[in-house]
Amino acid sequence: MSPAAPQRLSHEALGRILREGPGTGFDRWLVAVTDPVRRAEQVDALDDDGVHALGRVLDDDGAEELLSSIETHAAASLLVRWEPTTAARLLPALNSDLATDILREVPARPRDAILGALSADRAAVLRDLLGRAVDTAAAHMVPEVLSVPARASAEEAIGVARGFGGRGADSQTGAYVYVVDDDRRLVGVVAFRALVLAQPGTRISGVMTSSPLYVDQDGDAEKAARLLLDHRLLALPVVDQRQRLLGILTADAAADIVEDEATDDAERQGASRPLDVPYLRASPLLLWRKRIVWLLVLFVAEAYTGTVLQIFEHELEAVVSLAFFIPLLIGTGGNAGTQITTTIVRAVSLQQIRLRDLGRVLVTELSTAGLIAVAMAGAGLVRAFTLDVGWEIVLVVSLTLAAIVMWSALVASVLPLLLTRTRVDPAVVSGPMIATIVDGTGLVIYFLIAKALLPELRGL
Repeated sequence: MSPAAPQRLSHEALGRILREGPGTGFDRWLVAVTDPVRRAEQVDALDDDGVHALGRVLDDDGAEELLSSIETHAAASLLVRWEPTTAARLLPALNSDLATDILREVPARPRDAILGALSADRAAVLRDLLGRAVDTAAAHMVPEVLSVPARASAEEAIGVARGFGGRGADSQTGAYVYVVDDDRRLVGVVAFRALVLAQPGTRISGVMTSSPLYVDQDGDAEKAARLLLDHRLLALPVVDQRQRLLGILTADAAADIVEDEATDDAERQGASRPLDVPYLRASPLLLWRKRIVWLLVLFVAEAYTGTVLQIFEHELEAVVSLAFFIPLLIGTGGNAGTQITTTIVRAVSLQQIRLRDLGRVLVTELSTAGLIAVAMAGAGLVRAFTLDVGWEIVLVVSLTLAAIVMWSALVASVLPLLLTRTRVDPAVVSGPMIATIVDGTGLVIYFLIAKALLPELRGL
């Protein structure tokens, strides 16, 4: 079987895997089908008998490999189609944060059945994570933490780490040893490598880093993820209000959080609500629901453009050639504003700029807009001249293009930063929204300049 062109995993093929023994045939299939998207498609294509057979042949390693390599919606669909006892047997192979992410996509009734089939301790951990707000750091943490008391020696800490490693720790959950006091308050952290290299008899308090970085359990998940990634850590401790250690946020979880936020921002900037499911799993009805609200809002907002044209109806009748350039002018304003707002929103999401940086942002963007305005005015001059509309119209079009570029730069630079101050996601300032705002105001600028420069319009 070629990785480039994998075949469907048929029920007959699963039957052969069953005869070969749990894990054996499936592992070969999993290696052959290296693309997680195709892997998810093959699982989705299985009938009920095939799904149940797949559950029977999976061992812990196979379950971890499969469920962690496909997107969470596909994994959740698989859990729903399995018997609760099968799902409960394989779910403990996953870290708690991944298991929680998958269970969030499972409908309430089958999720409760799966949790009921788990051991009481495991179910309690997952219920706690599921009960937390999804935008908090604690909702994405791994509660199983390698921790030792401050009075422990290096040898004792290594012994604890050995036992922890036997419970499925990986390179991230086992990267650091967290030092706690008798009340489990976080007092320090030591890299596992430093612990191994410590001299015999050394107290862990002597090699630990005091006052380590940590995040509050109710802290924003995206900010916590960026803190971890900015400091290039493998894990970040999560604490409660009393600074007691609750769990850790891993680098994998942080990367997923940042990716999800970037996806949401991109969808909002395209004037659509976040899809929340992979595109190929979205029905036309779901896509309609996600898009129609913003389209209606933009429709209402764009309606004032017609009002502006109605107000300046006499000017258009007096100088018909002004109408030739309306699409060009409003298109340029929208495009210039979209470029800026995309850059600003991304910089805000990366915490590169804040409202206090508004002055510097304006200097940068207006300076850039000035250079762009000169270039666009020149292009507009050439275009108007080729239409043979007269030098007065050529001058009006050129000046309007420059003015609209400067105006759109001002609006697109200020609006996202003001929204962050009001705790509104700046991504809602989508490209279409900026274009809509600039369209009508750009027309006003156009006709005011025309009235000031064209003798035919004076007195209207």
